Amino acid sequence: MNLDDTPTQAEFRARARAWLAEHRHESPPQVRGLHVEDPAPYRVWQGELAQAGLVGVTWPVEYGGGGLGPSEEMIAADEIARAGCAQIVDHIAIGELGPTLIAYGTEEQKQRYVGLMLHGEEGWCQLFSEPAAGSDLAGITTRARVNDCGWVLNGQKVWTTLAQFADFGLLLARTDPDVPKHRGLTMFIVPMNAPGVTVRPLRLMSGSAPFNEIFLDDVQLAPDAVIGPVDGGWGVSITTLMYERLMALSAFEHLAPSPEALLEPLLGSPALNDGNVRRRIAELTVDRLALRYTAFRALSDLEGGRMPGPESGLGKIGVVEAGRKAAALISETLGPDALAGEWGELAAEMPGMRSAGGTEEILRNTIGERVLGLPPEPRLDKDVPFSELART
Repeated sequence: MNLDDTPTQAEFRARARAWLAEHRHESPPQVRGLHVEDPAPYRVWQGELAQAGLVGVTWPVEYGGGGLGPSEEMIAADEIARAGCAQIVDHIAIGELGPTLIAYGTEEQKQRYVGLMLHGEEGWCQLFSEPAAGSDLAGITTRARVNDCGWVLNGQKVWTTLAQFADFGLLLARTDPDVPKHRGLTMFIVPMNAPGVTVRPLRLMSGSAPFNEIFLDDVQLAPDAVIGPVDGGWGVSITTLMYERLMALSAFEHLAPSPEALLEPLLGSPALNDGNVRRRIAELTVDRLALRYTAFRALSDLEGGRMPGPESGLGKIGVVEAGRKAAALISETLGPDALAGEWGELAAEMPGMRSAGGTEEILRNTIGERVLGLPPEPRLDKDVPFSELART
């Protein structure tokens, strides 16, 4: 891949840089990681970025996007970071859920939801994970049954980011338990203020609560709440998950601290004279450079009209490891006081990120099977009706 900007990309970069130079004073503070305690000012800023064409860069123009390529999307993120401004707060909505709605939603659904999502006027969350399913997304037990008014939901979701602030959620539920587990699933739009939806925060060791568990008790949905085909939700969810891994890879600038950010708190410290500390800084710098080129390879696939393969999961693993190692280095070098600020937040957030977008174990299995050609693990439940699995 040619890493130089094309003339079109150079013009886009210059336009983004000029706009950010003029408006950077309007940005709320940058935050380390992907969570904020109060998203309101960040959503206002997201709306301004969207108005400037720096959010939804690859989305179709007819839905408010830029209609450009993935390289321009990364240029926008790079320039926002370079200007010292906050990135978009609804990263899950913009990076994963919006593209899913655009791909599978009806025209009415796209006109109703996509523009408001893009400008941060309505927040969204992703309702996939469940307590009993672990990393087996197809093993979910939340049920959606047809009734006279549409659909009724019952079940539980967990580890849901920003659900406490969300207006809507994209939810995967089981609609036919009498077929194998990958076939009887359907995707729904769920209003988070609907009767029967209960959101409870899950507090991290840092004291913040970016994740939540969601309880769904006889939640009534309209017939037009379905996204994509009924019982065809597995294909819809795969689209969401592929965008999720790309989003995690493109977020490495914010999860994997730059060498400058890593060195700043250590300046003037005798720790910089320690050979072991200097070695760890060098290793993190090399890891970060490797992540950047992993992102470039994924971009190269996208620019060529191909979806990045399962090897892109290595990028997600590397991003989280780089963030974890950086936080550990700072806290071990400077002592417990270093955990009082953003480095403590990063240290608290990284363990949860190891499960986000598929656990590292699942990603490594996928890479082993599909990239390295290793024998797959036995899967005895693939063709068994889910209702029979549930009884065993």
